Amino acid sequence: MTQPAWRRPHQAEHRWPVAFAIAAAIALQWLTPQQLAFDPRWLLPVIELALLLGLLAVNPFRMDRESSALHFASLALVAVATVAVVWSTARLVVVLARGGDAGKPSEVLLSGAVIWLTNMMVFALWYWLLDRGGPASRANARRVHPDFLFPQMTLDDLAHSEWRPVFIDYLYLAFTNSTAFSPTDTLPLARWAKVAMMVQSCVSFLIVILVIARAVNALN
Repeated sequence: MTQPAWRRPHQAEHRWPVAFAIAAAIALQWLTPQQLAFDPRWLLPVIELALLLGLLAVNPFRMDRESSALHFASLALVAVATVAVVWSTARLVVVLARGGDAGKPSEVLLSGAVIWLTNMMVFALWYWLLDRGGPASRANARRVHPDFLFPQMTLDDLAHSEWRPVFIDYLYLAFTNSTAFSPTDTLPLARWAKVAMMVQSCVSFLIVILVIARAVNALN
């Protein structure tokens, strides 16, 4: 029986869609209000930008190189972005829970939206980077068992014969998990994936509930 495309060695993904997503996450960090941003606010974005430029310089196109150094640099980049979003989320929770001055209702909603979007981007990057060992490992078919079960993996008659998950699939996974607060069409199989989705849902739920509650209270 022929193996499905996602289980066979295949042409690796382009780095540029992911690079644009990381650049968007960095830009969102700059848009985070001063009182909610990591201090000094330039430090984490500069580290992320330096790591991104380094990755682009070494491997600018298709991500088919299984290098421990490249994988570690990618992990470090997403980890730094995670620190930024965790810090901003914690600061937002503290400010809103204590009834501090978070600005006008429109400013509160904007701050929450920026942090929510950053959180979604960061988790999309984690899912993409860790599923089956990462993009290079997936391209070379190093691991058979997936960490996420996408619907195309079980619907052979409805999916393209050469379908395989790419970054946009992980971005969609992160978006639906942030809005539904639970898996939708894609199921986590690995324990780390279940924990990651649980954490993302909790963070997203906390942001939405606190921000909406504060904005409604201010309007009243």
